Amino acid sequence: MDLAAKAGAGSVAPRRPIPPFTAEHEEFRQTVRRFVQRELRPHAREWEEARWFPTEVFGRLAELGYIGLKFPPEYGGDGDTVADAVFVEELAWCGSGGLAAGIGAHSGIALPPISRFGTEEQKQRYLVPGIRGEKIAALAITEPDAGSDVASIRTQARRVDGGFVVNGSKTFITGGVRADVLVTAVKTTESGGHRGLSFLLVERGPGVGSSPLEKLGWHASDTALITFDDVFVPEENLLGEENAGFYLIMANFQWERLLMALGAVGAMQVAFEKTLSYALERTAFGRAIGRHQAIRHKLAEIAVTIEAGRDVTYAALRRYVAGEDAVREVTIAKLATQRAAFEVMDQCLQIHGGNGYMVEYDIERAARDARLGPIGGGTDEIMKEIVGRSLGL
Repeated sequence: MDLAAKAGAGSVAPRRPIPPFTAEHEEFRQTVRRFVQRELRPHAREWEEARWFPTEVFGRLAELGYIGLKFPPEYGGDGDTVADAVFVEELAWCGSGGLAAGIGAHSGIALPPISRFGTEEQKQRYLVPGIRGEKIAALAITEPDAGSDVASIRTQARRVDGGFVVNGSKTFITGGVRADVLVTAVKTTESGGHRGLSFLLVERGPGVGSSPLEKLGWHASDTALITFDDVFVPEENLLGEENAGFYLIMANFQWERLLMALGAVGAMQVAFEKTLSYALERTAFGRAIGRHQAIRHKLAEIAVTIEAGRDVTYAALRRYVAGEDAVREVTIAKLATQRAAFEVMDQCLQIHGGNGYMVEYDIERAARDARLGPIGGGTDEIMKEIVGRSLGL
């Protein structure tokens, strides 16, 4: 991948590269940040209020090559996972967790399993147009009665001539209202537990219903309740092996959780820089509030929290990129950053005082958006269970 071309001549990296990032990646970082600040951030409040962002955003991202960063070049990508990590982290500068989530749900969560487990024909039908921003995908796993316990999924796919008939429902599906194709977890046997889970690529059409859900945060993203009523899915839309879907879920979780950790690190950094500037401008008792020890110490603690989160996240990313088994490290990164991000936003809001509670300063939105972190992609409780078991407990 020619990151220098994407970065633009004369770009200057503001910091020394931390592996696995290179100097070229840091130049690329500045280009992504400029794009996000110039083309996405100005619309953040408008799209938050609309509870939607234009689908044309995907087209613009595709035009710049951002959707395909981690995917193989033969399908229109660049094959650079580290560059994709840069993009995810810098997307936090858009000022809307919902916008970042809506983009990530397509490029970072729904397309990867198609790239990894799809047939050549499936990749041509869904991955290639997905990278071009022409066909939007969403991952549909969670159900009203099956969240962290994916073995309890009830959506049934009954075999018929030529394929499957799907009945059931999914909930909390980010991008589910606009998605053209749903990467859907279904039960293909009556057996209990993890056995009998499969994945189908379900296209929007007869029998597929979706309705938006109202949320505490992430307002710019569409989060849907999906229903399947006798939906026929052809045999060729089986993703991966039949009855081996649990492996696909576990494989996808690593990158999804890394994305969440990277996004949290980016979001904390954005809030910190905004709050630091505010603390140096706002005066109380004759001097900038940041010069008072109470505020100075709060900002110091926030800086330490961000650096700690960044370090464990980058360490997990290094292992992931190297092809190692990084489940434990990724889990630690996700656990270390999500609750921390919400607490950092709360501290930043506190430093802003009454202004922080007002919509105008955007900090209240950051606090609302951060609250999903300890829940989505695997709750804190599940993360602790994974780490605990890795210790032999």
